[in-house]
Amino acid sequence: MRIVGGKYKGRRIHPPRSTLARPTTDYAKEGLFNILQHTVPLEGIRVLDLFAGTGSISLEFLSRKAGEVISVEQDRELFSHLQGAARALQATNWHHVKADAFNFVKGHHATYDIIFADPPFNLEGTEQLPVLIREAGLLDPEGLLIIEHPKNVNMSTDPWFDRHRPYGNVHFSFFKPSPAAQAGVINAERQ
Repeated sequence: MRIVGGKYKGRRIHPPRSTLARPTTDYAKEGLFNILQHTVPLEGIRVLDLFAGTGSISLEFLSRKAGEVISVEQDRELFSHLQGAARALQATNWHHVKADAFNFVKGHHATYDIIFADPPFNLEGTEQLPVLIREAGLLDPEGLLIIEHPKNVNMSTDPWFDRHRPYGNVHFSFFKPSPAAQAGVINAERQ
């Protein structure tokens, strides 16, 4: 596993050998970041990486000069790995939270330019992530939510759904806040 672009391009990521995490493939990361580099500014943005795992996606954003990256991971070994990687790179703008991603989303109060979520492929509730993130108000009105998922998970019914891109066994669904969905959230909050 390696960082595919930016200032850390080519650096290898060495997660704990005992981990069962399924890192995003280099092929899928290249495809994802090709899309992002041509559609959204990456320099100086705030990124939330849910289910951060090995830190591969967090590192890609940092490598492309994200202003701040928050990585949420509940596994003790992987969390320790993330902290070690940040120390090795002296990445003071990379912060880590040891927590269950669903609980974190429900109790967190901040906004992000990009939220990336890569839950384990067999985890129940993946389809609910856009709703939970919308209800928590975590995504900037001009922001982008990206969820990595297997082929059998259909994310297209959410009102924020924008597009879907497959890369082998890895699928990315992209979500953008829609004015109608935002108005619904605002009206619901007023009641």
